Amino acid sequence: MNKKMLALLVLFCFAGLAFSSIAFAADPIPDINLSIGNGGGEAGGSSTISIILLLTVLSLAPSILVLMTSFTRIVIVLGFVRTSLGTQQMPPNQVLIGLSLFLTLFVMAPTIGEINQTAYQPYARGEITQMQALEQAAVPLKHFMGEHVHEKDLKLFLDFSKAERPEGIDDTPLTALIPAYVISELKTAFTMGFIIFIPFLVIDMVIASTLMAMGMMMLPPVMISLPFKILLFILVDGWYLVVKGLLLSYG
Repeated sequence: MNKKMLALLVLFCFAGLAFSSIAFAADPIPDINLSIGNGGGEAGGSSTISIILLLTVLSLAPSILVLMTSFTRIVIVLGFVRTSLGTQQMPPNQVLIGLSLFLTLFVMAPTIGEINQTAYQPYARGEITQMQALEQAAVPLKHFMGEHVHEKDLKLFLDFSKAERPEGIDDTPLTALIPAYVISELKTAFTMGFIIFIPFLVIDMVIASTLMAMGMMMLPPVMISLPFKILLFILVDGWYLVVKGLLLSYG
């Protein structure tokens, strides 16, 4: 693993840990005795189970960030932008991942705030147990994913699990909602990526046809079309339009 990939992995894991500390209402790490009060009078043997649950949440933090938030759609669309421009590693992966993380935090801010109010704060005050906090923290995430999941994708997993048809999004099991949400996000991201590709593809075709008409078949069209694509992207304020489109896609 080279240094660039290692830096990306470290950045990704730290961002996932920061988000999971709110989303899953984990007890603050500075607690020296590692015992997690649950407001229900349980003590002693529950500390070991609490530590195991905390370590499990921390290990799943990157998956939580990728699969249950807007990160998937954002990072794929930004990757399509770089690919359509043909600028190889510009902007670098660190910039794309960092921008994706901050846009994810911006989009997920209302959901994170609701989790903080309904799950983390009551749990920190000892009013609810850890399991109750986890259940209440899952509700805002379910509503967020339910707003952007395609009904056909959700029906696919519900049918294969042979589960009863839920009355609402609150009754939908996460085992069916999460994969349905992921493939819905992939479909939406690839649709947006296709739309982004079209104007740059037109430029490549025009440049290639012009070079062929001039008899310059040995000159790579990409070398000529790249400055024009960058110029077009700058003139239309491409990054503004892409980010605006991503934000509007989440309503």
